Amino acid sequence: MRAVAAVVGALAATTVGLAPSAVADDVQPKQWYLGPMQAEKMWKVSTGKGVKVAVIDTGVNANTSSLKGQVLADEVPNPVAYRATDDYDGHGTTMAELIAGTGTGGGLKGLAPGAKIIPIRVKFEGMKGGAEDRKRTADTTAAIRAAADTDAKIISMSFGAQGPDSDEQAAVDYAASKGKLLIAAVGNDGGKSGAHIGYPAADPYVVGVAAADQSLTVAKFSTSGNYVDLSAPGQGFPGWCDATFRSYCDNMNGTSSAAAITSGAAALIWSVHPEWTVNQVTRALIDTAGRTWPKGNPSKYAGYGLVRPRLVLENPNYNAGPADVDPLAKDNGGDLLAKSGSSAAASPSSSASASTPSQGPARASTGGTTAAGSSAGSSNGGSGNTTWIALGAVGALVVIGGGAWALARARRTR
Repeated sequence: MRAVAAVVGALAATTVGLAPSAVADDVQPKQWYLGPMQAEKMWKVSTGKGVKVAVIDTGVNANTSSLKGQVLADEVPNPVAYRATDDYDGHGTTMAELIAGTGTGGGLKGLAPGAKIIPIRVKFEGMKGGAEDRKRTADTTAAIRAAADTDAKIISMSFGAQGPDSDEQAAVDYAASKGKLLIAAVGNDGGKSGAHIGYPAADPYVVGVAAADQSLTVAKFSTSGNYVDLSAPGQGFPGWCDATFRSYCDNMNGTSSAAAITSGAAALIWSVHPEWTVNQVTRALIDTAGRTWPKGNPSKYAGYGLVRPRLVLENPNYNAGPADVDPLAKDNGGDLLAKSGSSAAASPSSSASASTPSQGPARASTGGTTAAGSSAGSSNGGSGNTTWIALGAVGALVVIGGGAWALARARRTR
């Protein structure tokens, strides 16, 4: 097992200005992607109602104007229930709002405002509180296992670290065997020599998400590699940047946000098709993603393309394919549901008792993807500590609404 300190990835390494007041300023016009993704049109079909998303992060403040009534703190299981709604950083609360925020009071509007959040707080570098607080806060392995035992269909993970870690992979396998859709950010080390996607991003059965900016370009800070699966907006909109929750910071950048928005996209689809399995929801995201290259030749920058849930929602005859066939089986080394004989292939919300969670060292930052791969992170001092750093923009171009990705891409070799 790796001895790696936990580091939940910063939502942004770059912020420009501080909004005077989250109440006085309506930040939704700054969520530039809602227009191109045709969010208002999608919300007439689906808001994500009936879908629960487990957010494993720095905690989720359930009292922001946008999250009141959206956070199911009473559904957080042991051993991860400790102070799940205490967020000392603002990162986890931002992720929750990007997924399921109602936008009330001018706050961030989630892509799936009808969905609900199950908050799971994990250790992270610099977290406040005493020794007891740190001792009782879960590590990521325990958090993933606990999330798998909730009714959440989606597990959103905007964290990562160098790896691999056998205990964490076992937790991922456990969650995947129960039909959960695991989504993680690929990291913000793009452009750095020797940078690799982190874990759980590079673990099999985790969908890794890269970030695009407002110019419809894969951000330069977005880590590239063999295990990028999808892309989503992740640069140039507001987010919480401290524990006071008095104001948003502008221009928060990171693949964390892209993973959260992808989780929201999945919730929109699963809400309309509750009978679908994780395989079908994943296939829908892949099939309808914007790209100009063959689906069988994914880009190491943008994966299978930019998420476009609208194309599923507007087509009542969309065929999501077989329920029991993993569309990423080649990446994952096979279909875990089929291998395990799990009933989750037919019932995505099925749940069984968790095995004893590992109490190994916690870790985190901003990773994501499917299939075993490499690690990610930039040194931030200490032993193995990593945190994602935003560097800029440039990569694969994309048209969010009805077009597709184009430009610099390279075939990933498995």
